Amino acid sequence: MKIILRQNVATLGDAGEVVDVKNGYANNYLIPQGMATRATDGALKALETERKQQARKIEQQRIAAREIAARLQQLTLKVSAKAGETGKLFGTVTSADIAEALKAEGVTVDRRKITLEAPIRSLGNYEADVKLFMDVTSTIKVTVEAEGKAE
Repeated sequence: MKIILRQNVATLGDAGEVVDVKNGYANNYLIPQGMATRATDGALKALETERKQQARKIEQQRIAAREIAARLQQLTLKVSAKAGETGKLFGTVTSADIAEALKAEGVTVDRRKITLEAPIRSLGNYEADVKLFMDVTSTIKVTVEAEGKAE
């Protein structure tokens, strides 16, 4: 029996694939559990249009991510932090701080998508990688400035 998987099934395949299974397995387990549907002509046509819509949606998201990446390449973020006289910070500048600075610039990025080589612990210029989409990444420049003088 040919079925269309609606969920990822470890032994069969990924969601959206058309696979051949035994009738009993399909009728008694996969279909009642909502993991699959019968592969009728109508269901196969619906699957094809769904794939096309998904591909268009992904392409639009990729284009938007590339535009944001080009904007981030031009941008130099300034992050203020409390520092001592020697230029050493009293804490660290993390990806969450960089995400907040990006939000102030009008770009919303999840902090988990920002990668630093190491935590920033002193004043100066640094670079961070931002993963905007599956295959779209950008490098942003971060300048850490002193917020106030240590007493």
